[in-house]
Amino acid sequence: MSALALSVLLSFVSAVAYAGGAIVQEQVAVSSPGAQQYAPLRRPGWWAAVALNGLGGLLHVVALAYGPLSLVQPLGALTIVFALPMAALFVGRKAGATAWRGAIMATVGLAGLLSLVGASDAQSLDTAQRVAAALGTAGAVVALMVAARAVHRHPAVRSILLATASGVAFGMSSVFTKTVAVDWTGGVSAADLPSLAVIGVLATAGMLLSQASYRGAGLAAPLATLTVVNPVVAAAVGITMFGETFRYGTTGTVLALSCGVVAAGGLILLTTERLSREHQEARTAEGSAAESAPEAVPAGADEQPAADPAERLLAALELPEDVRLPSPVPAPGGAPDDADSAPVPLVSYAPFYGGPYVPVAVVDRHRTRVKS
Repeated sequence: MSALALSVLLSFVSAVAYAGGAIVQEQVAVSSPGAQQYAPLRRPGWWAAVALNGLGGLLHVVALAYGPLSLVQPLGALTIVFALPMAALFVGRKAGATAWRGAIMATVGLAGLLSLVGASDAQSLDTAQRVAAALGTAGAVVALMVAARAVHRHPAVRSILLATASGVAFGMSSVFTKTVAVDWTGGVSAADLPSLAVIGVLATAGMLLSQASYRGAGLAAPLATLTVVNPVVAAAVGITMFGETFRYGTTGTVLALSCGVVAAGGLILLTTERLSREHQEARTAEGSAAESAPEAVPAGADEQPAADPAERLLAALELPEDVRLPSPVPAPGGAPDDADSAPVPLVSYAPFYGGPYVPVAVVDRHRTRVKS
C-alpha cells in the first residue's frame, strides 16, 4: 500500500472514530443530569467517548505524517457525514432531510476551503505572539460561554455557542501543537513547557465544552459546528500568523470565501432545523397539557353564587316554633277560676349582635268592664 493510500485510509478511520465519539457523547449528555453536563466523570460511556476522540486525533496525526495536508484536512470534515448514518444505525436517531442537506453543505464547504489553503514553510511563534494567542483564545471562549448561559432557554442556540467555543479551543490547540512541533525540530527545550500546558488546557476545555454542547440539542448541529469551526480557526491563524495563503491567487481567495459561505449556510440550516423542531415539540407539549387539564365549569344554573355570610347565619339559625306557657287571663265576669288559659312567651327574644330581632308578644291587657 502506498503512503498516499495509507493516509486516505487513516483519515477515513479517524473520521469514523470522531463520529463514534460524538454519538457516545450525545447519548451521555441526554442521560446525564444537569450538574454533569460538562464532565460526567462517573459515566463509563464518557470515558469511552474520550478514548474514541483520542484515537481519532492520533490517527489524524499519523495520516498527516504519510499524506499532504491539503488532502488529510478536508477528509477530516467527513466526520459529520459518517455520524448521521451511524447514529441512525446504532442508536436509532434518524436525521431528517433538512439535517442531511445542512450536513452535506457544511462538509462540502469545509472540504473546499481547506483544499484551497496553501502550504508554507515551517515557522514558529515568538513569546509575545503565544501570549497574545493564549489570552485571545481564553477571552473568546469565556465570552461564548457567557453568551451560552444567557440563552439557556434556547437549547439549540446555546449548543451552537458552546460548540463554537469548543471548536475555537481545539483549533488553537492545534496551532500551539504545530508551534511546539516546529520548535522540537531543533531539539526539545524546557521553554516549551508553557506551550504544552496551554495545549493541555485548551484540549481539555474543548472536550468539556463539546460534551456540554450535545445536551438538549441533538447530534447534527453541534457536531457540524465543531467540525467546521475547529479547522477554520486553525486555518485563519495559519494565514494571519504563519504566512499561509490560498492557492491560485485571487481566484483561490474568492473560491475559499464561497466555500466558507456554503459551510456557514449548512450550519445555519442545521440550527434553524433544530429550532423549528424545538418549537414543534413545545407546541405538542402545550397541547397535551391543555387536554389533560380539567375543564372549568362556568357558574350557571347548576352552581349558585356564594351567599352573604349574614344570610347563611340566618338560614342556619333554628328558632322554636312555639315556646309558651299557659297563663290565666281573667275572663269577663270576674271568675278567674273559669277563665281560659292564654299562652304567653316564656322568654323574650331581644336583639343581639348578628342575629335577628324578634319582637316580644304583648299580652292583651284590655278587660271588659261589667256594668251593673
